[in-house]
Amino acid sequence: MMMKIKSIVLACVAAAALVGCGSVNKENYEKLSVGMDYSEVTGVIGNPDSCSETLGTKRCTWGDDTKHIKVSFIADKATIFSNKGL
Repeated sequence: MMMKIKSIVLACVAAAALVGCGSVNKENYEKLSVGMDYSEVTGVIGNPDSCSETLGTKRCTWGDDTKHIKVSFIADKATIFSNKGL
């Protein structure tokens, strides 16, 4: 019985660790570069959580208020990057 409890606890810890290893991390942020198109960026960090467009500029955010990556695109090319909490 004790072995079964240890196995369950270990499985829960492993699952929690995997959830924290999303695409919004320092390693993926460092893979981004100016000039990448939208599909290349989403290939690295997945689909954004939100995007807005103004006067031909698209700004997308991956993550939340405490941990995120933001990328601005002009003519579908990445121009400006920022991050928080990585």
